[in-house]
Amino acid sequence: MKTNKLIFSAMFASMAINMAQAGNNGIVGESNKSDNTINSSKLHGEDLDSKNKKTSRLTFGGYGEAVYSRNFYSDNYLRYTDAVNYKNESHGRFDLPHVVFFVGYDFGKGWTLGSEIEFEHGGTESAVEIEEEEAGEYESEIERGGEVALEQFWIQKSFSKGLNIKLGHIIVPVGATNQHHMPTEFFGVYRPEGENTILPCTWHETGLSIWGRLGDWRYEAMLLPGLDSDRFNRMNWIQGGAGSPYEFKIANAMAGAFRLDNYSIKGLRLSLSGYVGNSFSNTLSRSKKSKFKDVKGTVTIGAFDFDYAGHNWIVRGNVDYGHLSDSQLISEYNLGMSSNSPSPKQAVASDAIAAGFEAGYNLMSQIRNKKTAGQKLYIFGRYDYYDSMHKTKGLKYEYCGRNRVAAGLNYYPIKEIVIKGEYSVGLLKSMYNNEPSVSLGVAYAGFFTK
Repeated sequence: MKTNKLIFSAMFASMAINMAQAGNNGIVGESNKSDNTINSSKLHGEDLDSKNKKTSRLTFGGYGEAVYSRNFYSDNYLRYTDAVNYKNESHGRFDLPHVVFFVGYDFGKGWTLGSEIEFEHGGTESAVEIEEEEAGEYESEIERGGEVALEQFWIQKSFSKGLNIKLGHIIVPVGATNQHHMPTEFFGVYRPEGENTILPCTWHETGLSIWGRLGDWRYEAMLLPGLDSDRFNRMNWIQGGAGSPYEFKIANAMAGAFRLDNYSIKGLRLSLSGYVGNSFSNTLSRSKKSKFKDVKGTVTIGAFDFDYAGHNWIVRGNVDYGHLSDSQLISEYNLGMSSNSPSPKQAVASDAIAAGFEAGYNLMSQIRNKKTAGQKLYIFGRYDYYDSMHKTKGLKYEYCGRNRVAAGLNYYPIKEIVIKGEYSVGLLKSMYNNEPSVSLGVAYAGFFTK
């Protein structure tokens, strides 16, 4: 691993230690869990609250989102290459970003099953898109995993709280959003934009996971197939490499992922996660040219995230940094692929970055009224910075990097349902038009059996 990656990892560890020390000397939170008791841990085959006695072996639940956005900027495919001619435009959109149903079953003797099917954007298996910078052609795109995707299907054997083995189709626990992606676990109407741009989200792969909870620590290590470098692109970095346009997932190269969570401070979770794996050999297309002979396309990702819930506040943050070796040669190879290839045929960066921070305060905590008991109203703000072309050895696409600020409200009439509203603006470099938006949404996350 390169020196700068070691320095970056050390920085993450230092941040975690400093935050933990600050917590010991300052405000102590109320709980090791989020303020909302419906969270992603159950979807991952966990029930961290041992006091919760199950009344049924069957678990059924899920989550869903319905949203509307009015975007005060152009959606024309030339809005970045010819920005001056696409000012002062707007468009509106309705969407069902995610509707998910989860079914789990406890067979007994430590054996459990989990399955999750996801409907993205209310569709079936394909979508028509206007391709940017390709003469605005209409193309029918095969989306990642299809618009209806089996996001989880696993069998788990639990030997103890500290040792569990899971085999099947599993959520990859890299980054904040992949591990905590239910709509009650972030304030925005949509998932945090930075991670949702440069990383697969929700990232799910078929593999093997070993995880456990030891005191105030939770660990997870996962073996999974590598990413497919044919699918990388400039706007989303390596995101598309987790999917497959074929009826199978290529597994010429294997990869590893890990996550480490600490709950030592009441109300605070500190997390480190990462991924490493080769990608260039994990494709169907192969080149016999000598200059591609030793190309590996090693993807390395490091991530730090935290979540604090206490004193009527919820505060969350994340930093993700990724590196792709041989990016220039991979870009050259992808740009030279045939026109009928499912590859985006675009350049990809050597480095990508995403960072975000959000904080919300429950205004209902200041109202003493029986009618509002159990309700919550969070006023929140969020900041993101991300760049899918953070470092390149070829062309620099300046519009791929931006700051984004957002503010809004989350109203919980009951803990399983949230109504969201936010104003956001994507702040781009001066040669482009900024991208303000107003969004409204309603979402639920719940389990109907225990």
